[in-house]
Amino acid sequence: MAKKLVKEELELMSYNDIAHILLKEESGQTTLDLFKKIVEMLELPKKVLESKIGEFYTALTNDKRFLLLEDGKWDLKVNHKSQNIAVEDDLDDYEEIIEDDYDDMLESEEIEEDDYSDDQDDDIADVTEEYKNLVIVDEEELEQN
Repeated sequence: MAKKLVKEELELMSYNDIAHILLKEESGQTTLDLFKKIVEMLELPKKVLESKIGEFYTALTNDKRFLLLEDGKWDLKVNHKSQNIAVEDDLDDYEEIIEDDYDDMLESEEIEEDDYSDDQDDDIADVTEEYKNLVIVDEEELEQN
């Protein structure tokens, strides 16, 4: 498919889009192999390969369509759906564990309402006693004195 595209069409595409097409045809390619093919297809000078391969790697890393395999080769994420399902299942299990732990924590740390209200009443009584002689004075009364 990539070979059928003319240079003018390829020039309008991003490196990532071209890499996507190349990986559809042949999965499991290194960054260098992919970028060499792109440079050749676009008939770019060899120094582009040296100067932009780092940017290309970063772009592939940030593009969610691509997956860097353990052997350092790139593939399309759509070819690895089973891994995504396993991760989602693990997350569901993890969320259940967190919810169970949270519920257990709440049950073990329940505060009896009577204890709380007694403490609160004591605090209010202390504040009331402290400010019982407080008098509110209007600004006009202050100015008159």
